[in-house]
Amino acid sequence: MKLRKVTAASAAVLALAVAATACGSSDNKDSGSSSSGGGGGKIKIGIKYDQPGLGLKKPDGSFSGFDVDVATYVAGKLGYKPSQIEWIETKSADRENALARGDVKFIAATYSITDERKQKVDFAGPYLLAHQDLLVKKDSDISKGTDLNGKKLCSVTGSTSAQNVHDTIAPKAQLKQYSGYSECIAALQNGAVDAVTTDDSILAGFAAQDKYKGQFKLAGLKLSNENYGIGVKKGDTATVNKINAALTAMVSDKSWQKAVVADFGPAGYKNEPAPKIGVIVK
Repeated sequence: MKLRKVTAASAAVLALAVAATACGSSDNKDSGSSSSGGGGGKIKIGIKYDQPGLGLKKPDGSFSGFDVDVATYVAGKLGYKPSQIEWIETKSADRENALARGDVKFIAATYSITDERKQKVDFAGPYLLAHQDLLVKKDSDISKGTDLNGKKLCSVTGSTSAQNVHDTIAPKAQLKQYSGYSECIAALQNGAVDAVTTDDSILAGFAAQDKYKGQFKLAGLKLSNENYGIGVKKGDTATVNKINAALTAMVSDKSWQKAVVADFGPAGYKNEPAPKIGVIVK
């Protein structure tokens, strides 16, 4: 009888251990987060690694930029310390897939809200209204799009920004394409091109780097409206609502404006006021 009691107790302990292991396995697959709150868990957030002023992985392994600052603030409101954030590189072409697979909890990576993208993911925000613009040298006389006629305009391969300028306001502009914006900025510095075009926030971030400070200026043309949102897995309304509340708090306590000045200020970036949650500027 005594032997049977010990055996039964051991079986009960074993069953509990198996159950606990099963629960732990499920938690680790929670949409880019190992727990629903902060505590001892981690949260995976998607950002760009190669955009100064927005999302940049620095040589020492740390991260900086406006998207990073916004995401860090939001994570804090969700219960996570900076040390609990795992930054995941999410390139433009893989953002929707990263959310669908559960690789990340949310994405803050110059992610413009569009009707097409809203078919695949949900968005919180917007948290920044950017515009397509031109970056030129500080002493450049280019102040409007038509001034680009006969001039060399740079953008990256695959981008529609330069083609939009060419088709709508400067048909005689000479289009130059490079593999990345860093190459375009270097070409602008050495005189190989006369202007670079993409979102003003991206241009301001590059121009704010120490090696370029004081050399460039934004033309301020506002050629398009880009409403940056935080991407969340389709159907995760609870997380969208929490992020929207966090963004509202970031604006009200002045942390949003402080981040704008710190990340874009050196380029003379005249930012739009913080956008209202859920309001998309067409």
